[in-house]
Amino acid sequence: MLDRVLRPLHRFAEGVAALLLAVIFVAFIVQIVLRYAFNWPVGWTSELSLAAWLWLVLWGAAFVLKDDEEIRIDLIAGRGSRRTRRVIGAIGAVGVIVLFGMSLPASWSYVTFMKVEKSATLGVRMDVMYSIYLVFVVALIARSLRQLVRGPAPDRSDPPANSSAL
Repeated sequence: MLDRVLRPLHRFAEGVAALLLAVIFVAFIVQIVLRYAFNWPVGWTSELSLAAWLWLVLWGAAFVLKDDEEIRIDLIAGRGSRRTRRVIGAIGAVGVIVLFGMSLPASWSYVTFMKVEKSATLGVRMDVMYSIYLVFVVALIARSLRQLVRGPAPDRSDPPANSSAL
């Protein structure tokens, strides 16, 4: 049931990420054409690219990246048993929840304070520009809570649960 709800949402998140990547590409091409074909350098293309890149990275990390696709440094956990990896994963998840949870009020305060600033060329309010960080933090906390409840995603080196050892 939950998978029927999450799959379309994940596809939507991938579509938003693809759209942001297309915005970056188009802005880059427009910048090149305007600068070199018409000798008319403009700043809005750079600002648009940077804003779209910021949103792409944080949106993708929050909603597109799957648990087993994350980059993890597992020098200690990788050498341990499955139980050891679960314990270390739980400790890491609690650390993420606590640290990002502690940072959330200050992040909220900063982002809402930035409503007094606007971007240089596009005139976009900076609270709108940086609001994706708050979405990222809440999604990261939710993902870590889910990891605590369900346990970490299976390691790719783990044998499938229904296989027998040879």
